[in-house]
Amino acid sequence: MAGREDEVRGLKNRLSPLQFHVTQEKGTEPPFRNRYCRSDDDGSYRCICCGAVLFASDDKYHSGSGWPSFSRPAEEDGVEERPDDSHGMRRTEVVCSSCGAHLGHVFEDGPEPTGLRYCINSAALDFEPEKE
Repeated sequence: MAGREDEVRGLKNRLSPLQFHVTQEKGTEPPFRNRYCRSDDDGSYRCICCGAVLFASDDKYHSGSGWPSFSRPAEEDGVEERPDDSHGMRRTEVVCSSCGAHLGHVFEDGPEPTGLRYCINSAALDFEPEKE
């Protein structure tokens, strides 16, 4: 148990209060006022906690939801999906497969070919620009 406590303490010291709230307490950030909502830069989106590659800019699109949206993860096993019955509704939570950080939710109202919308908090992500 001490290992997890040390890990959480380390994250609390390293992350901003919003990043910690989103990733460790399953929080959310305000819509439209977050770092990557309107970003169109080419590169990879990594987990803010562990650095795992989660999403690629090629799969990012503007959904109008107020959060960065992706049609699929960069790698099939890069994220886990879990049932979420909080807030009086049935949703599917998305977490980082490597460290379990809460990222956001996935919905079945996205564009083809997947039909999915991974609605992800910017606070859970770190952007790595494509190298030229």
